[in-house]
This record gives sequence, structure tokens and C-alpha cells, in this order.
Amino acid sequence: MRAAIIVKPAKSDTAELRKQVDKTLAAAGWAPSLWLETTPTDPGAGMAEAAVEAGVQLVMICGGDGTVMACLDALSRSGLPVAVLPLGSGNLLARNLGIPLEFDESLNVAVNGDDRLIDLGRVGDQPFAVMAGMGLDAAMMADTTERMKRVAGWPAYVASALRHLRDPVMRVQLSIDGGPPVSRSARTVLVGNVGELEGGLELLPAASVDDGLLDVVIVAPRKLRDWVRVAYRIVRKPHTRDRHLEHFAGQAISIEADREVPRQVDGEVIDDGRHIDARVEPGALIVRVPRSSAAAA
Repeated sequence: MRAAIIVKPAKSDTAELRKQVDKTLAAAGWAPSLWLETTPTDPGAGMAEAAVEAGVQLVMICGGDGTVMACLDALSRSGLPVAVLPLGSGNLLARNLGIPLEFDESLNVAVNGDDRLIDLGRVGDQPFAVMAGMGLDAAMMADTTERMKRVAGWPAYVASALRHLRDPVMRVQLSIDGGPPVSRSARTVLVGNVGELEGGLELLPAASVDDGLLDVVIVAPRKLRDWVRVAYRIVRKPHTRDRHLEHFAGQAISIEADREVPRQVDGEVIDDGRHIDARVEPGALIVRVPRSSAAAA
């Protein structure tokens, strides 16, 4: 058995990390690993392709959701299990799959966990495991620097979001599975493969990584009291409908805004645009998860 380790050097002390991983794998009887470091010009795609070509039995990704996303195209449908060793600021995929955020514990899951098939979404040519969105969420991510994330972690996104609460409302047309479009005003629209954000907040409470669907939320508060109501609904999860927080689900999602707005895929900002066209790819990725999580799924 041999593993490939894809690591983002800026996220870790690579030498110490390598020593710990190699020691753990050797104790478990694995052959010496193939180590692949991402670069500023290649955040993971080339490394994932090299891992597949090398014929390894497991791919470990040491990084955040962005590093995982960069590897997805090569690893989806490859038949290779993927272990996530979360080193990012958000780590939403790990959180939603029950993968521990502590490195020692996630490494143990990589070696001793069970495999689970999960869905992926796809926007154009880019697969995603967590969420894609347009509007406030993307503006927030674009405005959060790497230094802010290193210093504050995920609360850095909150500070950035507060600066964009007064951004102009956009008008969107949403179509689910080719059906007739619905028109809404929105601050942000998110298409999610998972539902839980940092702090255990469930923005998409019905979302599941293996239900063959993508979930959509339109967040549309206009005034401060609307934001308070939205926050209350997310935190307390009351079973009431609210026009400021609407949910939809389907296999193919088409969103068109009335102007170019910021957009993001798995936390990585892409070019501003008016459209997000997303579709689900059921069971496209094998992920190594804790045994209790796999059993529950």
C-alpha cells in the first residue's frame, strides 16, 4: 500500500508534517509515500494527476477547501479514496463529513477510517465539494486576505461580511431542473453540496453530500431587522417560512443576475459574472471518513 500526499506548503511546517505522516504510515505497514507540493501556479490539479498516474492506493490532501477543490477534477471518478487533512481556515468539507480538525486525529482517520461515496457539484468545468455562490458571500471572500485568515481564522470572514452588508441588492432569475424561472431580489445566492457552516450554523439544513441533489438558498434581507430575522432563523432553526431566506433543491441549478457580481466556488473567488449554472454529479468522489460517520451515512 502506498499513499500520495498533496500538501500546500504555505499552510504548514512541511518538514514536521512529513515526518509525522511518514512515521504513522510506516507503523501501519505502508510503503514510502509520494510527496507532492502545490505551487502558486498549480494549486493541486497537476499533483492530483500525478498521484493517479502513480497508481497509489490513497491520496491525502493537506490543505483547505480550496486545495481540495483544485484536486477534484483529477480525483473524481478515479476510484481512489481521498483523505482530507484539514489545514485551512474554513475546512467546510471536513466539518460536514465529521473529519476531525486536529491533525493527529484526521491522520488517524486517513489510515483507519472508512470510505464514503459523496456527490460533487460542477460549475462549468470546475467541480466543487462544498458550495458555489454569487453576491455577498463571494464579495466577502474576495475581501478577506490570507493574512486576515492566518491571524483570525474563519471570524475574518465575518468582519469582511459586515463591510458588504450595504452592497446593492441584485435581482436574480432561478431555474431548477429546467423548470420555469422564479424572480427574486437577493443579497447572495448559494448552491450547496453540504449545509453546515463554521460554528455549526446550518444555512442549508436539508443538504446532504450523498442525496444526488444540490441545495439552494436565496438570502434577501434589506434592512437591519431583516438581517436579525435571518440570523435568528439560521441559529434557532424555527420551522417557519421566511421570504428573506428561501430554500430550493434540484439536480441542475441555473441562476442569472441582473448585472455582473462577485462569484466563488468552494471559497475560491472566480471572475465576476451574471450566471452560475451548476449540476450535481452523484457519487463522484470517495472520501475517507471516521467509521462512525460512515456507519451513520
